[in-house]
Amino acid sequence: MTKTLISNGTVVSATGRVQADVLVDGETIAAVLRPGSALLGFDLERNVDRVIDASGKYVIPGGVDAHTHMQMPFGGTEASDTFETGTRAAAWGGTTSIIDFVVQYPEQDVLGQYQLWHEKAAGNCAVDYGFHQILSDVQDSSLKAMDELIAEGVTSFKLFMAYKGVFLSDDGQILRAFQKGASNGAMMMMHAENGAMIDVLVQQAVEAGNTSPYYHGLTRPWQAEEEATHRAIMIADLTGAPLYVVHVSAKQAVEQIATARDRGLNVFGETCPQYLYLSLEEQLGAPGFEGAKWVCSTPLRSRAEGHQQHMWQSLRTNDIQMVSTDHCPFCMKDQKDMGIGDFSKIPNGIGSVEHRMDLMYQGVVSGQISLERWVEITSTTPARMFGLYGRKGVIQPGADADVVVYDPNGHTSIGLDKTHHMNMDYSAWEGFEIDGHVDTVISRGRVVVDGGEFLGRAGHGQYLKRGLSQYLS
Repeated sequence: MTKTLISNGTVVSATGRVQADVLVDGETIAAVLRPGSALLGFDLERNVDRVIDASGKYVIPGGVDAHTHMQMPFGGTEASDTFETGTRAAAWGGTTSIIDFVVQYPEQDVLGQYQLWHEKAAGNCAVDYGFHQILSDVQDSSLKAMDELIAEGVTSFKLFMAYKGVFLSDDGQILRAFQKGASNGAMMMMHAENGAMIDVLVQQAVEAGNTSPYYHGLTRPWQAEEEATHRAIMIADLTGAPLYVVHVSAKQAVEQIATARDRGLNVFGETCPQYLYLSLEEQLGAPGFEGAKWVCSTPLRSRAEGHQQHMWQSLRTNDIQMVSTDHCPFCMKDQKDMGIGDFSKIPNGIGSVEHRMDLMYQGVVSGQISLERWVEITSTTPARMFGLYGRKGVIQPGADADVVVYDPNGHTSIGLDKTHHMNMDYSAWEGFEIDGHVDTVISRGRVVVDGGEFLGRAGHGQYLKRGLSQYLS
């Protein structure tokens, strides 16, 4: 069992920061100690196998990205990152756990799809991984499967109010799933967009010859997101199920969540880096077909309407609880370019799993969030929200030794030929400059990234059998 001492760093948690040494014994954290102190007469530096000097650096719990789509089939193609390439990229960026979505299309067997995702991931992941389950056509068999999956450690279920014939569930199906979630303690997740409204707007735009990527944003207006968010909240209120709204992008949707929370409902929301930094005008409106790089759903919103700044504000006020990536990467060649001449055929998704920790740290540098809030929204809250806290999301004795040494005096230039390790032929974050750097990444006691070198391996990552949410009131 290898012993590692991380010395002289500033340990940052969701509640504060302190100068401390962290002793790792095997796969777990053994102690958090005052610098230079002894452990029951144990000479730390002489009796460890490795000492990592974190002087002038932050020591934080490894990131937990609770929203990824590795190898996801969508729109006649498949997300370009495999579990191997995607989790390796995650490790490079300081994320040591992901929760991926098991996809179930109509008439597919829910438990069969769950087993398929295990087959995709097993032996291929560089960091630890868990699963959420997508439900499309909610039937009696789906409701029975929810109970069985909870026993397997899949304690969260996602439904869609959009994508007719692909994922969309009607309100009655959603109601039944939420009723089951209220009885078995599951966290119910929602893609909140009014699909019927969007389908009409898309058809009208294409018929009018408005086919560029820019119209992806215009045909998925904030009204469609706000309405669906409100409807999901009403179903959650009726059934008593907890609700987690994924990839919130519109400030009006945030207001619906905030109002529900003020009423005491267990309603939560996530946003993603793209909704904090990118915009309808600048990215989707790029010349020619370039905007396809940033086609995702929910879409990028107008900067002129103030959505981005409102998202930062909502993170400060806890109207939005955490930041995930919705990592669903597609290449421009042979994937995104399927939508040339018809934006509705562009595979929806942005690749960000490698950059989330850096992008959110830049929010600390710019004064948008505190250092502690950075750790909270990228690691601690995701672990609590999805039944991993105590093992993940915290640096304390007994926790998994998932630790990142982050240098605030370092610098990271994001670009395809610079820091890019995702399996994509472009970077959605090309040219972004970060005033900080991931120096060392430890996953369950194993150093997987250090000194600009990847030291991990496929198969190191283990399946995370999750408990029920630890974030409910």
